[in-house]
Amino acid sequence: MRSPDLRTQADIAFELLQTAIVKGDIPAGQKISEAELMQRFGYGRGPLREAIHRLEGRGLIVRKAHSGAKVVSLSVEELIDLYEVREALEGMAARQAARRMHQDEIDDLKRLLESHARQIEEQQGIAYYQREGDFDFHFRIISGSKNQKLSQVLTGELYHLLRLYRYRLSTFSGRPEKAFKEHWRIIEALEDRDGELAELLMRRHISAARQNIEKRYREGQLKL
Repeated sequence: MRSPDLRTQADIAFELLQTAIVKGDIPAGQKISEAELMQRFGYGRGPLREAIHRLEGRGLIVRKAHSGAKVVSLSVEELIDLYEVREALEGMAARQAARRMHQDEIDDLKRLLESHARQIEEQQGIAYYQREGDFDFHFRIISGSKNQKLSQVLTGELYHLLRLYRYRLSTFSGRPEKAFKEHWRIIEALEDRDGELAELLMRRHISAARQNIEKRYREGQLKL
């Protein structure tokens, strides 16, 4: 990632737009209006167009003929499909990470969770927002698997689509604290070099999130 003082206006516009989309400030399915975004974020048409183009590359914005660009929107069936794929592949990543992560990487992961704990406390347990890349617990474990092909699948378009919904799901009552505790148990399995347990805990963690989606959707608490 570039140093903050080297970022261009397009870089900053991209980060602002992506965060707004992931947090739901620009909701799924909403049409993208360049004029509105220029007024809202204070950037010119050129940087915004470049940012929108980059977001298209991540699958967060889609463009169709005669209807323009809009934020991607998934059906509940599509989202469940993604979570089922994620459960299997991230479970595999956790198993491999237990064998391949160095102790200093695990120590860094602990420090990351400590920073997440402070964030959850500051948010009074309302949400568990993780920035992308090295600030994201799941991204760290995927990288720690040291499996390039697996990382390519899990940190590509799939990763960015899931981030669009992970934050929204973390805002349900009690979920931030529960997810945080599950993260700690996964770290303990990694440190014990117990790949079987790490995979089991990761799969349970993601399965619980999927079941939460299904429950909230059935009860009308989750709108996609």
